[in-house]
Order: sequence, then structure tokens, then C-alpha cells
Amino acid sequence: MSRTLLPGIIAMAAIVVASNILVQFLLGDFLTWGALTYPLAFLVNDVMNRVYGPAAARKVVWVGFATGVAASLVGTQIIGEFGPLVTLRIALGSGTAFLVAQMLDVVIFDRLRDRRWWKAPLASTLVGSTVDTVLFFSIAFAAAFTFIEPGNDVSWANEATPLLGWGVSAPFWVSMAFADWMVKLTLALLALVPFRIIVQKMTQPVA
Repeated sequence: MSRTLLPGIIAMAAIVVASNILVQFLLGDFLTWGALTYPLAFLVNDVMNRVYGPAAARKVVWVGFATGVAASLVGTQIIGEFGPLVTLRIALGSGTAFLVAQMLDVVIFDRLRDRRWWKAPLASTLVGSTVDTVLFFSIAFAAAFTFIEPGNDVSWANEATPLLGWGVSAPFWVSMAFADWMVKLTLALLALVPFRIIVQKMTQPVA
């Protein structure tokens, strides 16, 4: 694998590992600290796509996916107060969401790469983040997917509660998903600034 991809590979792997660790720590009632680090994976993906092209971005995504699988395997062996830190449903949801969303990000970005500089990273990240959120939270917590791991009690996630504590009644996991999605959308907008700066520095001619 080319040395030019090494920074992106290291960054993606670091984000995945950090997110897998930080997801264990709550941030308010609906979020974990991992919600603040995980969206950076889309930034790394988009930078690699812009600078080196979609094939390079896919390689970085595969490394991130492999890192996530390894982290999940480690998590299944660590027993917390309520059982393994990573259940089968969480591992499956996390891996599926990451791979599908990141690969979708690559495709959308590549289709829009000739538009104005901000359109490709913004559109690809917004769509990818939405797909990621839907896939992860539904696979990991929705009652419809109980068959994946019948022994995993997710009744707490399916209790009807006001959305985000004040809205219409919905399963608790929907509030978690909605809060996570809003963070992703906010960071997608904020990430346009570092995206522009990083790409300019990586593509400027060497004096």
C-alpha cells in the first residue's frame, strides 16, 4: 500500500479505535462521547478521495472497517456490569453501518467532485451519516432485529419515551439515533473548514 495513504490510514484507524472506546462513556441522556469523534471518519474519507481519488479512499475505508472489527472482537471479551461491552448486534450494526455508509460516501463524493468544492464533501457526508445512523441504531437496538441475538435484552432501548425528552412518544433508541444524527449533521458543516485547509495544504506544489 502506498506511503502516500499512510496518514489517512493512521487517521482512520485512530478515529475508529477512539470512537469504540469513547462510545462507552455517556454524554448527556442520549449521546456518548464517541458521537463527537466518529463523524471525523467522513472527513478523512473525503480528504483522501479529493486528493488521491476513490480507489485510495476505498482502501482507507477497508482499513477502518478491519480496525473496527478487531476493536469489536476485543470488546466482546470485556465483561462489564451488564455483560460484554460489545454485543453481537452492536458489532454487526457498527460494522455494517460503517462499511455501507463510508462506501456510499466515496461514490457520492466522486460523482460530485467536479462541482463547487464544498458540494461533494457536504452531500456525501450528509447522506453517508444518515445511512450510518439508520443502519447502526436499527440493527443494534430495534425490536424488529431481535432475531439476530435473542439472548440480548434490548427492552430498555424500546421503551416508549418522549423524543429527546420532550417530543412525541417513540422508542428510546430513536431518541439516541436522532441525537446522534443531529451531531453528525452539525459536524458535517463544521468539517468543511478543515477539509478545505487540509486539501489545499496536501495539493499545493512543493517549493
